[in-house]
Amino acid sequence: MTPAVSVSDLDSFSSLQVTGAGPARGLLQVPGDKSISHRALLLSAMAHGPSVITGLSRGQDVTHTLRAVERFGVVVTDAGEGRVRVEGPFRHEPDDVLDHGNAGTGIRLMSGVCAGFDGLSVLTGDQFLRRRPMDRVAVPLGLMGAAIDGRERGRLAPLVIRGGGLTGTTYSPKVASAQVKSAVLLAGLSAKGSTTVEEIHPTRRHTEEMLDQFGARVRVDGHAVTVEPGELTGTDVRVPGDPSQAAFWAVAALLADEGEVIVEALYPGYGRSDFVGVLKRMGADVDFDLSTGVLTVRASRLKAVELTAEDIPGIVDEVPVLAMAAAVAEGTTTISGAGDLRAKESDRISSTAAMLRAFGVRVTETEDGMVIEGAARLRPGRVDSHGDHRIAMTAAVAGACAAKGTTVIDGWDSVATSYPAFAADLVRLTGAVAKPGA
Repeated sequence: MTPAVSVSDLDSFSSLQVTGAGPARGLLQVPGDKSISHRALLLSAMAHGPSVITGLSRGQDVTHTLRAVERFGVVVTDAGEGRVRVEGPFRHEPDDVLDHGNAGTGIRLMSGVCAGFDGLSVLTGDQFLRRRPMDRVAVPLGLMGAAIDGRERGRLAPLVIRGGGLTGTTYSPKVASAQVKSAVLLAGLSAKGSTTVEEIHPTRRHTEEMLDQFGARVRVDGHAVTVEPGELTGTDVRVPGDPSQAAFWAVAALLADEGEVIVEALYPGYGRSDFVGVLKRMGADVDFDLSTGVLTVRASRLKAVELTAEDIPGIVDEVPVLAMAAAVAEGTTTISGAGDLRAKESDRISSTAAMLRAFGVRVTETEDGMVIEGAARLRPGRVDSHGDHRIAMTAAVAGACAAKGTTVIDGWDSVATSYPAFAADLVRLTGAVAKPGA
């Protein structure tokens, strides 16, 4: 007889089987914001004096960043009660390769840090991360004076960075990317003269906000952000809940005919709740209280929406789950201007379209987006996440709340990179049956 598997252990399995088709109801808190967690660790490690971080994400992506800063001699200790103490600054060259696993944010931001550090660093990741474009950070960091090489002339990891001796620059990224902006700004802390990033479309401002918190001289002027060189000072950081993770539960509440989900203590900052606006445009009964960080979503009849390049920077992480909402909405939803999604953990346009088809949704993939025919009756199927945690979690929500029968999700272990215990929360909120897939 095969021993029973605890729901808390499901995140370690490569495949998950979900049997459900019921409403999502309940109150929960999601893990600490992943984007803020990466930055909190890096800035604390660069700062002079200790910092204490409360609510740090426990996902594998952030753990890789934590292990990376330890390679520089930074001491990271458990301070109890969900707190981590970081004692910077960097003490020496990293004593081994910096492995960032599947974390695109981790490797790109660390590239900026290493470019400003007088020493040699080697950065790599898993098979999926090694396929993602790194030239978007290697090029501007090279312009500032860092010596960077890697596969395909620095386009792919592993990256080798000889940092130090940087000169400030003004750089305009070709793509709207908070990761690129952040890498350049972090390098600018160690450069001679000011460093400015001028964006086509404004992106999330986590780095600017946190640089200010650590005592950096940083200013925002329209679409431009400028940082002056200088030392950071250790401080205390409280990491709020991750809105991108809350988006899965918001859509879960909308997939069934009834249901209500309340998510507490979310980050209310710039550019992170744009998915709420999209859901409102679709007719959802949703409210996000910016003063308390409480998100409330109730079952609603949805209608199609058109999403363009101006929408994408604010919903770049939520496109897969919003596409699932569009699948049950009345009308045809068009998503365009999202070409950069092809360079995420997976080709997120193709993997999202394939996931929708597995549930019986009619979808047409375009070069920079997709066209989704809504009002679909979702059917259970088998979904390949392609190692992408957001595809896996979207499929799990759909399987639990809307597709009557059993759905199997391959590549489920990718979820541990960002949301350990997602399966446990899914079972608690929906009553679905979840077990290792066959």
